[in-house]
Amino acid sequence: MDWAGFAPVVVGCAGKQLTAEERVLFGVRKPLGLILFARNIETPEQVRALIADFRGVVENDLAPVLIDQEGGRVARLKPPHWPTFPPGAVFGRLLQQDRARGIEAAYLNSRWIGAELAALGIDVDCAPVADLPVAGAHDVIGDRAYGDTPAAVVAIGQAVMRGLRDAGVLPVIKHIPGHGRSHTDSHLELPVVDTDIRTMEQSDFLPFRAMNNAPWAMTAHIVYGAIDADRPATLSPVVIDRIIRGHIGFNGVLISDDLTMKALKGTPAETGVASLQAGCDLVLHCSGDLAEMQGLLAALPAMTDKAAGRLADARSLLPAIPASFGPAERERYAGLMTPAAA
Repeated sequence: MDWAGFAPVVVGCAGKQLTAEERVLFGVRKPLGLILFARNIETPEQVRALIADFRGVVENDLAPVLIDQEGGRVARLKPPHWPTFPPGAVFGRLLQQDRARGIEAAYLNSRWIGAELAALGIDVDCAPVADLPVAGAHDVIGDRAYGDTPAAVVAIGQAVMRGLRDAGVLPVIKHIPGHGRSHTDSHLELPVVDTDIRTMEQSDFLPFRAMNNAPWAMTAHIVYGAIDADRPATLSPVVIDRIIRGHIGFNGVLISDDLTMKALKGTPAETGVASLQAGCDLVLHCSGDLAEMQGLLAALPAMTDKAAGRLADARSLLPAIPASFGPAERERYAGLMTPAAA
């Protein structure tokens, strides 16, 4: 697959089917991938048809299709067609009760999620959350976190990555290099963290460092004052080169968080170009706004050879035969989860 022939962006679409205008735009500009939200989802058959249509329009059967399916309050697939999965904090609590059970439950939970996604043609899940929350931080992470110690976040996060990969889905660690200290929601405004680097190296960065073999990672729209006081991580070559690629040692596919979040100032075209110049491999545009996508796709440079290589390397991590999730696995999972439900 020649990934370099596609625009370095994952886009959203407006509804449950591609519009005529989207089909024209995507067919000409060839965005690399698609991300799905609740507005795009009705039934399994409809989701499979939408994904197949997108891949046909961009002429790429391997076009990555992303979703945020963490469980808890961040879940795009919901009943009656899909199971309800618990938030990450449940596995952290189970880990405290019994380490082995917590890890196995998290693994089976993510493998089940992965099996549901793979059955639809979705091959990238924006999970696990590797953020380490601190007391007094904004609840935007909250119960999405696996614990309040690096060891807990790493133990559950690694299990989640294994489960998704075994099911044939690539995990995305987020929000690198750490969203746990934010006192504001980056969906609404730009958070600023003034903690010194040494403290973050000994806490916030540790889970990402331990999971730096993840195939994909998503940036945080946060200013880390001790590293780059002028730019959020997504737009900062200093944060990306010195911390994400350097100290953390992440060498996989680096995608921006959503360019339409209010933490970023400027048009998606402006922030998209700036993100790529800072060192992101891909950018993410979620709203499905046609005019914004037209401007963004017209402005973006070609995908770099390095980004294309990272995409190929990530794809190679998927198993030839993904693991299924049948009655035996569901029974084992239910037994493991009983203490957490009490």
